[in-house]
Amino acid sequence: MELVVGASEATMKSLLSKLGGLLAHEYALIRAVRGDVQYINDEMASMQAFLGDLSNSAPQGHDRRMKDWMKQIRDVTYDIEDCVDDFAHRLSHDPGGDVCCAFIVSNVYEVWTWRPRRDIASNIAQLKVRAEQIGERRTRYGVENPKSSDAQSVGAATGFQAADNQQIGLELVGTKTPVGVVKEMEELGKWMMLQPAPHDRAASSPDPAPSPTEAAKEDQGVLAIVGFGGVGKTTIASALYQNFGDQFDCRAKVTVSQSSDIEAIVRIILDQVHPQYKNSNGRTGSRGGGTSEKNRLMASIGNLWDTVVPKGHKEDVQRGGSTSEMTQALKRHLEGQSYLILVDDVWSASMWDKIKKSLPTINKGSRIIVTTRFQAVASACKRSKADRIHKVVVLSDEKPRELFMAESKMGNENHNKVPPRLWEMCGGLPLAIVTMAGHAACNPNREEDEWKKVCSSLVPDSSKALAQDGVTRILSHCYNDMPGEIKTCSLYLCIFPKGRKISRKRLTRRWLAEGFVSEKDGLSVEDVAETYFNHLVKRKIIRAVEHSSNGKVKSYQVHDMVLEYIVSKASEENFVTVVGGHWIMAPPSNKVRRLSLQGGDSKHKKAMESMNFSHVRSLTLFGSLAQLPSNSLKFGIVQVLDLEGCKDFKKQHAKEICKMLLLKYLSLRRTEIDKIPKKIEKLQYLETIDIRETNVKELPSNICVLERLVNILGGNKRTRKALKLPEDLKKETMKSLRILSGIEIVQGSAVSVADLHHLTDLRKLAIYKLSIQKGSKLFSDLSSSIEYLGGYSLHTLIIDDQSSEFLTSLNALSSPPKFLNALELSGKLIELPQWITELDALTKLTLSVTVLATDALQRLSKLQKLFSLTFSLTSAKQDPGNTAHSDREIIAPASGFEELKLLRFSAPCVPLLSFPDKAMPKLERLELKFSNLEGMYGIENLEDLKEVHLRVHDEAGDVTKFMVDDMASAARKDDKGPRIIVDQYHE
Repeated sequence: MELVVGASEATMKSLLSKLGGLLAHEYALIRAVRGDVQYINDEMASMQAFLGDLSNSAPQGHDRRMKDWMKQIRDVTYDIEDCVDDFAHRLSHDPGGDVCCAFIVSNVYEVWTWRPRRDIASNIAQLKVRAEQIGERRTRYGVENPKSSDAQSVGAATGFQAADNQQIGLELVGTKTPVGVVKEMEELGKWMMLQPAPHDRAASSPDPAPSPTEAAKEDQGVLAIVGFGGVGKTTIASALYQNFGDQFDCRAKVTVSQSSDIEAIVRIILDQVHPQYKNSNGRTGSRGGGTSEKNRLMASIGNLWDTVVPKGHKEDVQRGGSTSEMTQALKRHLEGQSYLILVDDVWSASMWDKIKKSLPTINKGSRIIVTTRFQAVASACKRSKADRIHKVVVLSDEKPRELFMAESKMGNENHNKVPPRLWEMCGGLPLAIVTMAGHAACNPNREEDEWKKVCSSLVPDSSKALAQDGVTRILSHCYNDMPGEIKTCSLYLCIFPKGRKISRKRLTRRWLAEGFVSEKDGLSVEDVAETYFNHLVKRKIIRAVEHSSNGKVKSYQVHDMVLEYIVSKASEENFVTVVGGHWIMAPPSNKVRRLSLQGGDSKHKKAMESMNFSHVRSLTLFGSLAQLPSNSLKFGIVQVLDLEGCKDFKKQHAKEICKMLLLKYLSLRRTEIDKIPKKIEKLQYLETIDIRETNVKELPSNICVLERLVNILGGNKRTRKALKLPEDLKKETMKSLRILSGIEIVQGSAVSVADLHHLTDLRKLAIYKLSIQKGSKLFSDLSSSIEYLGGYSLHTLIIDDQSSEFLTSLNALSSPPKFLNALELSGKLIELPQWITELDALTKLTLSVTVLATDALQRLSKLQKLFSLTFSLTSAKQDPGNTAHSDREIIAPASGFEELKLLRFSAPCVPLLSFPDKAMPKLERLELKFSNLEGMYGIENLEDLKEVHLRVHDEAGDVTKFMVDDMASAARKDDKGPRIIVDQYHE
């Protein structure tokens, strides 16, 4: 396989920036070394230009000499960057000083730092010699420049245009039927609902489904979906899981693969099982209940563990130290309940046997879906009449074309340029077809002749199609077609475990910290990173699995075969080293640069003992910090440290983090940390600190000296637990701040709110707790700051006003924040601000503890870009004034809301809702949370409505429950109407 030019080029860009900074520090260099640094800088610049040409040439033109020379460039680039970073780590302080004392200070500094500067000078001299030798070796062995014609050849990467990827459609991820398998889905759906299969069953599904009577006599029904990689097993299984999950009391899904252990599997299932609401008709609600219900679940699991696990062993269970106790806890929790469990990608019959033994054996009507590539595993799953094997076959007839067109989303003009051979050569493999569709979508201007050349390069014989292993060939071709910077960002995807849902923002912020993204086409680095992400979605390298209420992608996944390909490329380039998890990766023969610890047994820990970690610049952990070598975070030049969700965080780890002087990205989200050390001030390169959902209550005052800090993420969005700000925001040092989220501003605090004026680059301000007195200086300063920042870059404003009248005062703003695209106001707000209809860019609006009135909807309907609208009035914050001003009937306007796709109402009593003809023409999802619902009329007038979510309080009255039952029953009989999902919550 070809070396990854993009990754090497990105490393080179990062290095050149650092070398420029090093040359600028006259005080730090030994005089004789300055020439060496300048030589290295010039040589690396020439090499970067060479790599840039290579990234635009066809990979088949890279012979073995070229590949070996590229490998040498990569290695010396890494080593030079390590040397520069070590320089910054050991000589982190500019001597500076008063002008009159500069001479004395400079001389003292030179004597004090003589030894480390001497060591670094020696390393630089050696690296200069290596750079010279690499250049000479290229000439000696005849490594030629890439030919200009290569750039136009088949498989050559095209340049990246940020503007073409800046905007993608806002959407919601809902229930979607897999393309090309409608008949199979209908048959499997009947099995899921215990209905007999038709006599003329499909040839691809040889096993008949049992009758409802026969199935009811069985303990569990197991569906084994078998087929080779890329044929669509997981797509079908996931659709069944999503479509029928609301028929069971509990549900969970887990990815197994070839190197998983039963401990991790049981723990994942135990964390997910969620009791469902079941009404008198026996219909159940979907998973995804309220936070209070989830808290009850976690409490019940905790109580369950107290029952089955001795006190002395509880910590071992939580760390995965004992499988038997967790298995017992899982069985006890599922006992007497129907459950649906999706077990994806099982590689051995023995592993399936372990999983089956971990589940209860006397559960009537439960279902388990297993996907596997191996017939032996599928056969092991079929042990009773209720069990079934479904063999997935490749697509045929018009189905490949149908899938290609659905996934490419190209206009008719560009579709006409694409020859049928482009999907026909894929052999009916859904993954290959989808990948080629993404390839076509990213090259809309290619002519038909060019596409025919692509087909010929992949399958020379036009009468044949790709074999089962052809997915890898297509992935390789599409990967090589990417621009260099996109290749680098795609390699980074293997940092995260297989089957894991990953936050989009988490990924893009890490790209920024790694230096993969720079400003382009007038866009900020954050916006460019978003275009890179959009491009990978368009390419079908990543798949959106969850959208935020603003319509943007919230989290994504990578198909296991795509991720397997990326892991192999990253390993080959020594770009990422993965230990544990689902992959069996050979230990690196060289230095480890980026380390991802994905959990594992003692075997993995022993393998790490032989690795060289002194050059690790990115460290990501999943699971427990106990898997670290020596249980320590002593990594000197780490720039990215991601410990999100890790257990066993100790005070010593916080101290060790403060010694990582080059750190740019620090995530301690959902760890046990409770205090940020004052020595955090040493992290002068820090850009992002994420301490959300931790016990950290305040930031130390000296965090304000961190001039490069861009993102401060704290508090808890669900519980509204907030973070205290330091007293002095130091306007002269924190001007880089763009996100300030999860903070509190309360009366009596010494924080200087007036300093917010100076954060003119601030994009997001989220105040989770506001409690100030009207007429106070805090009150006026905050109002003034919001008005001032609204005229600059402020895009998101969130205010939870618990006890004051601050929200009412916003009506008096003389200049509204016109650039807002997300606004959330929670508090005593009876009348909407007059300027709210002037927010032309607004896509997301949340008005909590607000009157529910027709007039409000009428005014808001003028917001042309509004994507989601939420009204919430919860009993915990209910105010008599709000109830008095609420209408008994809410009538949606017959016009307006041109882009609205999500509408939510949450109140103890939701009034009668009426939707006239032509109301909300693009609404796709309606969500209601209530104890009492007065009624709902005109749903049939919502032409695009796909789902209605009804979340009913567990103590709701009989009349309300009867109404909900009636609506759910009617929806089941209407195949063309929206799907109605019923759920329960408790407060």
